[in-house]
Amino acid sequence: MGFEPDAELVLRKDGKVVLDAILCSLIETVQKMGDIDAVAKAFGIPDGDVVGIIDSINGQSGTPLVEIAGNSLLLTPEGKEAISTYRLNEGMLRQQLVNLWMKPWITTDGVVLVDGKLVLIRRGKEPFLGMYALPGGIVEYGETLERCVVREVKEETGLDVEVIGLAGTYSDPQRDPRGHFITVVFNLRHVGGELKGGDDAAEAFLFPLDRLPELAADHARIVSDALKVRQCP
Repeated sequence: MGFEPDAELVLRKDGKVVLDAILCSLIETVQKMGDIDAVAKAFGIPDGDVVGIIDSINGQSGTPLVEIAGNSLLLTPEGKEAISTYRLNEGMLRQQLVNLWMKPWITTDGVVLVDGKLVLIRRGKEPFLGMYALPGGIVEYGETLERCVVREVKEETGLDVEVIGLAGTYSDPQRDPRGHFITVVFNLRHVGGELKGGDDAAEAFLFPLDRLPELAADHARIVSDALKVRQCP
């Protein structure tokens, strides 16, 4: 699938950072093990660093979260509350991330023929930098699929087009290294404009259908499918 977004909670008090993921884990280890030597060994740091980190946490909190007595460490009621608050809100934050961002992106791609040749762009950005692909892009909020594909083709190729019909939809979660992208593909008719690359496209080209270059992602399959259902040039 490639990279996925993540989020990390920071717990503040009076504007000061008290706990983040690592510090919360350290405090939980204090609660479990109860002495400086064990915590230091668990985190692979010197004993003095454990004491320094705890002193810093207590100072940022304004109220001790951990009490130090010789080699012993004792989590205070405030420390237990801090851990509980952190973990509860961490779970809520991650769920919000899933609800907001971990959803499929909707894109469109356009199949355009000019004098019997296929319009392709050479990608100017990752993924698939330098490879040939169909013009297309992400649907904007409030935009129809048809308006999106017409806009994207204009931005990336300089051509004015109109929709002939739907060519297909492609929803394999593995088709794009950026994540789960569902694309809706349209057969388009060229009605004007001058061919030139723009936006994500470094260049735009016309290729004979019997001499197409290697295409990015699953675009070779998309082109093949679209041409089978295309009703006019």
